[in-house]
Amino acid sequence: MRLSLAGRFLALQLTIIVVVLAAVAALSLAQADQQFRGNEGRRLLSVAETAAATPALRVGLERDFRDSVAAIAEGVRGVSGASYVTIVGVDRRVIASPDPAQIGRPLPLGGAPERSWVGVRGHDLIAHVPVIGDRHTLVGVVVTGRTYPTWWERLRAATPYALIYLGIAGLIGLAGSFLLARRIKRQTFGMEPQEIAGLVEQREAVLHGIKEGVLSVDLTDRVTLANDEAVRLLGLPADCVGHPLEGRLRELLTEPGEDRIVVFADRVLTLNRMPVSSRGRHLGWVITLRDRTELVALRRELDVTRHTSDALRAQAHEFTNRMHTISGLLELGEYDEVARFVTGTSQAHERLSAQITDRLADPSLAALLIAKASLAAERGVAFSLVEGSVLGRLDEQLSADLVTVAGNLIDNALDALGAAPGGRITLEVRDTGGDDDASVVIGVRDSGPGVAAEPAEAVFAQGFSTKRGDERGLGLAIARMICTRRGGSITVHNDGGAVFTARLPVRERPPARREADQAGRRTGWDEPAARPVSGAGMNGGRR
Repeated sequence: MRLSLAGRFLALQLTIIVVVLAAVAALSLAQADQQFRGNEGRRLLSVAETAAATPALRVGLERDFRDSVAAIAEGVRGVSGASYVTIVGVDRRVIASPDPAQIGRPLPLGGAPERSWVGVRGHDLIAHVPVIGDRHTLVGVVVTGRTYPTWWERLRAATPYALIYLGIAGLIGLAGSFLLARRIKRQTFGMEPQEIAGLVEQREAVLHGIKEGVLSVDLTDRVTLANDEAVRLLGLPADCVGHPLEGRLRELLTEPGEDRIVVFADRVLTLNRMPVSSRGRHLGWVITLRDRTELVALRRELDVTRHTSDALRAQAHEFTNRMHTISGLLELGEYDEVARFVTGTSQAHERLSAQITDRLADPSLAALLIAKASLAAERGVAFSLVEGSVLGRLDEQLSADLVTVAGNLIDNALDALGAAPGGRITLEVRDTGGDDDASVVIGVRDSGPGVAAEPAEAVFAQGFSTKRGDERGLGLAIARMICTRRGGSITVHNDGGAVFTARLPVRERPPARREADQAGRRTGWDEPAARPVSGAGMNGGRR
């Protein structure tokens, strides 16, 4: 039968009490033995010395009066309380003894008969003293003895109240164990140790089986719990529990909010931070994380389709406006004006398309810029490509990354300029050449109010939009994530508007190489004519 928590504590307490009492009893026995030897030994020696100094005993031994010697020995024994008094002759044979069987037999002594001696012989404590005659010669030996008490008698003499002590200690231990068990059971909600162990195992299994990341921190931002998914999403060490949050991770996880979209490393996460309390006492926070990186990747794959749709919509709108214009001119009979209008419109469209396709050999990027140019024209924003912008054909992955980065930068620029006409967006695209360090650089400049964040790089670190639910608010954060993943960089500064510069290496670099590149290089244009420009930052990043 398995004992309860109270039963285990009681058994433990009683075991401790028994062990302690046994140790005390052993110590008491040792002390009682030492005390018995000291006190009784001195008393026996004194009795033997007194008997040896009796003149009648000396005379009886010298003249061999055995009856007289036996009477003296018995009288000494009766008066002294010794267990026995034995008289031994010079030849060490017993002359007088309480045991008649010993008379005439040799008696072993503990030392030389000429000297006094006290010690243990068998189960007796004895003392013997020489008897010196009138001629100063040895005439006999007086031997006094005391039978050793049993260990129980010695223990009872040393601790006469041992049973009382044991009973009192047992009652105290029983009461203490009961109170301690009650307190512990109250703190453990009435569960037994095996139930607590089972609950912990179940909690661990459930926690690490959750697909979402779960992380808890205490009031000092020290990690108290982290499941496998949280460790994976945040790149935490396996032994992160007990260690404080630091750096960018601390800034990211200590900001309160629900369903915040954040970008960390190369992942887009939905983050919730909720307080944890128990019995009215604040204990810390629990943070849940959901990975949205796959959704963002899907969005990137749909970017080209979206850009094409936007271009078709803008061109359809523009074509409708032009057809209305032509129809009105025809009704007015302005046939020559219709011809000039059609010719001018065709030449402007062909000129823009030719300008882009002649300089940019990548079809995806060229299609994107044509679509954005149509959108800009629809909003009354001038869109132009900087002279000297040239780019060859790119591989499929780099082309997709470049389309995403350029599209987000141009969209932010259009958002920064707003609906008011008269704005301007200038774009530059070029490659840096080289074999190992070849990169594609894209710069976007707008004539808007610029980036208001201090420092300006904060627009990338925010990783979420101030417009709740606006997925496009992640544009700059996603652009930075793409550049960082490839080992490139993206920067921003104000110069008559916001200027964004992104650098994407043709070949992706390993993590160690990326850190060196980001620390040692900042891509930009040295000449004013070649300086690119970009759209405004994320919503809330400018103003």
